[in-house]
Formats: sequence, C-alpha cells, structure tokens
Amino acid sequence: MRIIGGNLKGIFIKAPDKLPVRPTTDMAKEALFNILNHSFDFGECDILDLFSGTGNISIEFASRNAKRITSVDKHPACVQWIKSISQKHQLTQIHPLKADVFKYLQQEKQQHDIIFADPPYDLPNIPAIAQLVIEHNLLKPDGLLIIEHPSMLKLDQKPGFSECRKYGNSSFSFFRN
Repeated sequence: MRIIGGNLKGIFIKAPDKLPVRPTTDMAKEALFNILNHSFDFGECDILDLFSGTGNISIEFASRNAKRITSVDKHPACVQWIKSISQKHQLTQIHPLKADVFKYLQQEKQQHDIIFADPPYDLPNIPAIAQLVIEHNLLKPDGLLIIEHPSMLKLDQKPGFSECRKYGNSSFSFFRN
C-alpha cells in the first residue's frame, strides 16, 4: 500500500501476505481523502477505523496528523501489524484494538469526528454498522460515518444516509447524525 498524503506521502508499506484483508485501493482512498480534506481539520479529529485490516486508512489519517485514531479489528495478526507499523513510523496517535466490531459498537461510549468502516464484502450484516453507529450516538454533531462496501449493496435506506460515491466495484456510503 502507498501513503498518498501527509508526512508519510509516497512511502510504500508492504503488509504480510497472510493477513485476511482487502485493502482500499489507492484510487478510492485518494478520492475519499479529497472529499474529507474539504470538511475536516484532521489535527482536531478523533477517528474510529473499523475492520482496520492492514491499517491503510489509519496510517493515512496519522500521516495527516489526526489527533487520535482507534483501529479496531478482530484478527490478532492485523492488530499486531498495525502496532508494528505505528511504532516503526512513530505514529503515536494510532491505538490498535483487538475486538469484534459489532460488539465494540454496542459498548462504545465515545463520540468520533469520523468513523470509517471497511468490512469484508461478504459480511451479511454490513447495513447494521450504520444502524449501530446512529443508535448509539457515536458521531459528534458534525461527524461523518463512511462505510466502504460492494457497489451492488445499497445502504440509502439506513438512518443518517447522505450520499454514495462509486469507485468501480467499491462504493463509499456517507452518513451523518
């Protein structure tokens, strides 16, 4: 994966092949951060990265000096990988956490400026992510939830839906309070 902006711009990070992940493509990631750059001062943002996998999105936010990033994944190898990359690049604002995302969302109390979720595309309960975030009031008043999902899945009937952007086989659905 390539870091596309911020302090680490241009750095390539090769994740181990054994990780059970499907990283966000550079094209989609660049489009996403172009959208976010116009709405957020990352230096003031508390980010929640769900299904963080390789830490691709967490590292991108850290490279742009986000205040705090919580990276949640249930796979120990993914969490360990994010810890090692965070240490190597001194990204002290990244806090990896091993947890089941759905259980985590039911117990989380803190509000976030940006919540990014990139679940496995074959996960049957992707729509529940938006429901849990909105029901548990996990977004700050001007916060944003972004769910990356297969383009054939439609999330426009979920609470807080504001728009969907399609990038090939992947789409980003955006939700607000």
